[in-house]
Amino acid sequence: MSDYTANGDLHQVKRLNKTEFFIYFALIFSLALLPHMVGWLLQTVRYAKLPRLGPVARALKDAQAVTPMIFRG
Repeated sequence: MSDYTANGDLHQVKRLNKTEFFIYFALIFSLALLPHMVGWLLQTVRYAKLPRLGPVARALKDAQAVTPMIFRG
């Protein structure tokens, strides 16, 4: 029978601070919002139709993609 108590610390996962993650997420979202608003406006004027995603949805997707990259090992 195996003894799993010998290396008990091997399988513990370090938890990330959710507050820190939210602060980074909010910062990235707010910084991405203005360029996406300008791009959305220019694209609307240029092609005379609304893009599929609005500026808030694009900034949200960017923040969701970039923020986890900061916390990776």
